[in-house]
Amino acid sequence: MFQLKAAYKNEIRAKLAKELDIKNPMLLPKLDKIVISVGAGMYAKDTKIMQNIADTISLIAGQKAVITSAKKSVAGFKMREGMPIGVKVTLRGNQMYNFLEKLIVIALPRVKDFRGIPRNGFDGRGNYSFGINEQLIFPEVVYDDIMVSHGMNVTFVTSATNDKDAFALLESFGLPFAKGRVNG
Repeated sequence: MFQLKAAYKNEIRAKLAKELDIKNPMLLPKLDKIVISVGAGMYAKDTKIMQNIADTISLIAGQKAVITSAKKSVAGFKMREGMPIGVKVTLRGNQMYNFLEKLIVIALPRVKDFRGIPRNGFDGRGNYSFGINEQLIFPEVVYDDIMVSHGMNVTFVTSATNDKDAFALLESFGLPFAKGRVNG
């Protein structure tokens, strides 16, 4: 079930140590957590839609999602403090590897005209983020159960200290990056 976790322990760590020339196994980059977040935008005022988005993200992640609220009021966005603005879930451990495997094997190949995930989503500190346009690429989501079509942001937080190491880690997991030049 957790083939990527087993592959990381048995194959990927050795490959990364050789590729990145790291002697100490404790310094090898590893995946710490995956954060899935959705900004509700204009649907933030409708509690039914917010709950539906939270339910959909919970279904995709396999863990209960949290509705986030605004920390301060911004009049330009017609947003008040405490108003719900999005949904997020943080995955660690086995659920993280389960989601990653589902993303790579099932969901991303279902994206129409898929050419790989962009290489420019690294933040310079070893973390990577990209967006998914529609939640329907996940097999758990039933079209009749969703109220609105929304995308999501997926952030991979790694223990790598630079983009090169993080890219090597994520590529060795099998994330299908678009062809082109790597940042950093």
